[in-house]
Amino acid sequence: MLRNWPENERPREKLISHGVEHLTDAELLAIFLGSGTKNLDAVALGRQLLSNFGSLHNLCIAEREAFCQQLGVGNAKYAQLHACLEISRRFLASKLDAGVSLRSSSHTKQYLISQLKHEPHEVFSILLLDSQHKVLAYKKLFFGTIDCASVYPRVVVETTLKYRACALILSHNHPSGIAEPSLADKQITEKLVKALALIDVTVLDHIIVAGHLACSLAERGDM
Repeated sequence: MLRNWPENERPREKLISHGVEHLTDAELLAIFLGSGTKNLDAVALGRQLLSNFGSLHNLCIAEREAFCQQLGVGNAKYAQLHACLEISRRFLASKLDAGVSLRSSSHTKQYLISQLKHEPHEVFSILLLDSQHKVLAYKKLFFGTIDCASVYPRVVVETTLKYRACALILSHNHPSGIAEPSLADKQITEKLVKALALIDVTVLDHIIVAGHLACSLAERGDM
């Protein structure tokens, strides 16, 4: 039992003393779970869940039936987990409410990661900005298979005109977990840059999200 552990090794006390960034995935899960089972303490149960699903990401996107089949969790924990995930998404989204200026590349990446990292399939989205780079809207436009989403420039242009945007940030996710841009990613970026230039709209960046990682094509010099 965790109460028998040295106090400075217990996840909750470790978080308070050293900060949340010092906890392992299993320790974070232990705090979320609150308790273990008859034979497993909360940290061991967290490790078992991570082992069964392969990663924290896979655990978070697991279907309810698969999640609830695991020893020590059920519908209540599934609901609590997804409430926590949604709180996180809404907290980060609140930083980019309409009318807020983008403060930095890292700020933008953090927001896009929160929106796309748990998507099991590829999703292409755009951040629409005014002339001062204040956020007008965030839109998910195209949804694909596990590794592909068809992107239609006409739809991007129509959405841009609808919101009277002056600039865009493109984004999509790689469910594979690899953030490196593909040749197809670079080609669609070039195509969209040219299409939007015809209506005097600037594409500031194309950010690829892969789990907790984000890759900026602008920072790489690929656009």
